[in-house]
Amino acid sequence: MAKDKSATKKLLKITGILVLLLVIGGVAANMMGWMDSGDAETTVETANAELRTITQIVSASGRIQPETEVIIRPDVSGEIIELSVQEGDFIREGDLLLRIKPDIYQARIDELRASLLSQQSRMEEARSNMLQAQSEFQKSEQLYERNLISETEYNQTKTTFEARQANLRAAEYQIQSAQAQLRRAEEELQQTVIRAPRDGTISRLSVEEGERVLGNAQTAGTEMMRIARLNQMEVEVDVNENDIVSVSIDDNVDIEVDAYPNRIFEGTVTEIANSADVSGTGSAEQITNYKVKIRITTPHNLDSGPEDYIVQVNEPETPARAESPNFKPGMSGTVDIRTNTVVDVVSVPIQAVTVRDFAEDEDNNSETAVADSVAEDNTSGEALRTTRSSQEEDFRKVVFLNDNGVAKRVEVETGISDNTHIQILSGVREGDEVVTGNYRVLSRELQKDDKIKVSGESESPDA
Repeated sequence: MAKDKSATKKLLKITGILVLLLVIGGVAANMMGWMDSGDAETTVETANAELRTITQIVSASGRIQPETEVIIRPDVSGEIIELSVQEGDFIREGDLLLRIKPDIYQARIDELRASLLSQQSRMEEARSNMLQAQSEFQKSEQLYERNLISETEYNQTKTTFEARQANLRAAEYQIQSAQAQLRRAEEELQQTVIRAPRDGTISRLSVEEGERVLGNAQTAGTEMMRIARLNQMEVEVDVNENDIVSVSIDDNVDIEVDAYPNRIFEGTVTEIANSADVSGTGSAEQITNYKVKIRITTPHNLDSGPEDYIVQVNEPETPARAESPNFKPGMSGTVDIRTNTVVDVVSVPIQAVTVRDFAEDEDNNSETAVADSVAEDNTSGEALRTTRSSQEEDFRKVVFLNDNGVAKRVEVETGISDNTHIQILSGVREGDEVVTGNYRVLSRELQKDDKIKVSGESESPDA
């Protein structure tokens, strides 16, 4: 009896171990997908297509600068003996900016005036000689008509008279030349006094009193200062060649300036360059940009002009004037150019639109037909490989709709987009539930007719 009980216990242990091994193996097989449990559901995220107003945005960055800035360079060289302005001063057209030492130019004028007097004396002498020669010629002409002198004597007096006339004309031309040189010297003397060519603010001052400057005679003269209207600022940005075709004159712009975080300023596109700025030419990193100028229309720099300007622009709004920004040339800024707007159009989140190769569907159908033919005719697999290689890629834009738990692939035509949504021209209607994520599933794994489960939904009791 003891032996039978021992054998029974041993058999039960072996049976238990086998059952345990079978359970573990079944669980592992199920986890590894070796056991057919039906089509697995793919967990996705969805959103409903809705009517929205979409504004297409072109973003770019650049720097703030005055719309008009005049660079002041001297026409004459010399030492600055008087500097009447400081950086930041507001000046009116015609105000004195600086004086250059005039001594050398005054001495040149005195020299030319003396030369002019000398030339005038020579002209009077030439005139006297011409009159004398004219009198002698007239006498000889009368005598020659009476045959009282020879033809040679007559011709000699005539030649002398004509020579005296030429000398007088030469003296007159020399006087005109001396007068022109004198006017030029007087103009240079006037250029030693430099006045403001227009109203504005001294935005940059590069010289000091006592410094020597170079004029514009042969090369570009010394940059002494810049005059700008700081209450008329603009942002100059670089727009990529792919976006420049969407930008137009008078497009509205939102401007963000690094110096004023969390504030949006308004602007308008005023100028679009026709010539490109190309960097990295000939390399893989070649970049082609176009300059775009955007006028800042939000009132700014209201304290940079005269009092009459400040009162005229914003007299009753003292708090607003205190809050108005003070932009300085060179500040960094980012712009969002609103290039196009559509109202109440069907739109979906941008990530919902993906691409699929429709040629794969044809490949799969062709491969199935060829495989059936191979099985029936027992022919070579070369036909199958030929079919695969004969198809070209056919990528199209699609979205996946949630059709009662099944992913329905729909080809769509898209329009403009903003930062979050894209316009759907055809293929999707308002209220359709579209798959929006996650990115890995939507961009690579999800196929048409796959079973899907919306993230966050509870499983049905029959599952």
